[in-house]
Amino acid sequence: MAEEIAGIEPSVPPSGPGCVECDASGGWWVHLRRCAECGHIGCCDSSPSQHATKHFGSTGHPFTQSYEPGEDWFWNFATGEMYSGGPALAPPTSHPADQPVPGPADRVPADWQSLIH
Repeated sequence: MAEEIAGIEPSVPPSGPGCVECDASGGWWVHLRRCAECGHIGCCDSSPSQHATKHFGSTGHPFTQSYEPGEDWFWNFATGEMYSGGPALAPPTSHPADQPVPGPADRVPADWQSLIH
C-alpha cells in the first residue's frame, strides 16, 4: 500500500484543462498548477491572477503539482518546499499538449510579457 500523505488525494481528478477562475472570468494564464487535495486547477504565480496560491490561501490545501506536460514536481505552500516527483495523481496529469503556453491562445494579450509577475 502506498504511503498516505495528508493534503494529497491521488484518486481525485483535475477540475479541467485550464484555470477554473480564469476560464470563468475570461482571463489567461502562463502555467497551470493542480491542487493535490481537491483537483482544482489554478494559474501559477507568474500569471496575472495567481489563482493557485489564492486557492491555497482560501482552502489551506498545502500541495500543488505542476499541470504542465512532462512535469511531475510538487510544491508545498505551507513549508515552501519543492519535491521532484511524488504520488501519481489521477489522470489527466497535465493540460492538453496542444494547449499553448501562455494560454488559452484566444485570450492572451499581445503584451502578455509585460503583464506577468
